[in-house]
Amino acid sequence: MTDEPEPPLWEQWAARSAELPDGERLQKVLARAGWGSRRTCEDLVAAGRVTVNGEVAVLGRRVDPDHDLIEVDGAPVGVRPDLVHYLVNKPTGVVTTARDTHGRPTVVDLVPGEPRVFPVGRLDLDTEGLILLTNDGELANRVAHPRHGVDKEYLAEVEVAGPGGRVAPGALRALRDGVELDDGPTAPARVSQPEPGVLRITIHEGRNRQVRRMCDAVGHPVRRLVRTRIGPLADRSLAPGEWRPLTLAERAALTEAVARVAHRYDPPT
Repeated sequence: MTDEPEPPLWEQWAARSAELPDGERLQKVLARAGWGSRRTCEDLVAAGRVTVNGEVAVLGRRVDPDHDLIEVDGAPVGVRPDLVHYLVNKPTGVVTTARDTHGRPTVVDLVPGEPRVFPVGRLDLDTEGLILLTNDGELANRVAHPRHGVDKEYLAEVEVAGPGGRVAPGALRALRDGVELDDGPTAPARVSQPEPGVLRITIHEGRNRQVRRMCDAVGHPVRRLVRTRIGPLADRSLAPGEWRPLTLAERAALTEAVARVAHRYDPPT
């Protein structure tokens, strides 16, 4: 008895689809979320990079975007139609909370009131720069988590007493290697000095006032602090107090960044 030839892929796909519950095709949902054309999204599924509710998806899978957890490379993909993602340039004097008992302006006041969103991570009152606001809880947890957080880049204008107004190489090296704070040593950071007295610092931790405390620890208190990047998200044209929704490409890039960080800390066994 000879083996029968395997049915064409489209027939296998149709057979699987007939057995699945009603819903939208997975590749259509991924394409709408910014992961490329439907063909590109089909390739993602075929490569085994997409899971639905923890199970590796197959071509032809149908999903319910309102209830199913869809992940690419282990990072959650926000596919519910009501999800919003806002990039905000927070000015000084604005608090990073949904409400403030002292009546101060909050970052939530800067964006539309509906749907209700929350800030991802924190910037202290005197720190300016980019912050993400969203109602996408799965992605927010991954972006903000101290262990799996994506890189955040800051520009810090610091006090310098030495000649030339430059931070000494020893202080830069200490910041790069990690400094001892009252809640433990910091992880290594990327640090450069693009101009005298200005440091570009990239960290992935999310401790309270971390960059300010790091600079204090090496003898260079911060005069002004601006967050310029969150993972792949940056926008120099966004003025203080302004906001805009993320593009589909930015949403996909942020999910990919979260996935890369997750694999860096939890490599496959």
